[in-house]
Amino acid sequence: MNGKFSNPPMISVRNLVKNYGNSQALRGISFQVQRGEIFAFLGPNGAGKTTAIKILTTLLRPTAGRVEIDGLDVTIDQHAVRERLGIIFQDSSLDDQLTVLENMLYHAVLYDVPRRLRGPRIEALIEVFGLGEYRHKQVRRLSGGLKRRVEVARALIHNPKTLFLDEPTIGLDPQSRNYLWAQVKQLNEREDVTVFLTTHYMEEAERFAHRIAILDQGNIIAQGTAKDLNMQTHSDTLEDSFIALTGREIRSEDNGMIDRMRQLSQLGKRK
Repeated sequence: MNGKFSNPPMISVRNLVKNYGNSQALRGISFQVQRGEIFAFLGPNGAGKTTAIKILTTLLRPTAGRVEIDGLDVTIDQHAVRERLGIIFQDSSLDDQLTVLENMLYHAVLYDVPRRLRGPRIEALIEVFGLGEYRHKQVRRLSGGLKRRVEVARALIHNPKTLFLDEPTIGLDPQSRNYLWAQVKQLNEREDVTVFLTTHYMEEAERFAHRIAILDQGNIIAQGTAKDLNMQTHSDTLEDSFIALTGREIRSEDNGMIDRMRQLSQLGKRK
């Protein structure tokens, strides 16, 4: 582990199980995410990623096992855990009828940011994410890339210790993707924000994540740095390692995910 990280971990997952009737979505997975780490959580569709993320973000209760965020049990200290999290899901949660500023103010009130701190914090984030000229525009009038910037900025208003990014750049053009990642990386390095990432862009995980865990059929089948995984599978790229670990046959629940990954990877290389 890189010397920049310190114990105790920001996220600790031990023997996590989730059953839906007779179906087992998670089969006793365990992993840790260190403070200040960018951690990528990868897996084919149907692997259990969504279930795990919902449990980590207090939206779903586990069947068994223990999950702690910043030392707090997610099933007992739900409110305190949520205060420590910034969450950006794949589908936008912005109010399209409100302006950028109104969306951010609403979030600040929702998370009990003291009134005297709201304005300065919002203005600082608007500047960081290059949203100054859009502050009074309705969100519905913004491009997809700008909307993503607003979502990330809004999620940081209450100074979360951990930022969950679920497919944060899907559908964005390369320039928007690069801008967004530059800001996230800066937040990680300057403010020591822990980042928990899911993505189908393999090059994003390979480039930005300090460590990667690969989930398949409810089990973590590998974890380590991109270099570790490539060495383990004798592969040149993370995409090749992913396919080697999860299998070359596209299962019915994958809906062509491997082909989609390759298409997304090619899109990201176009300038």
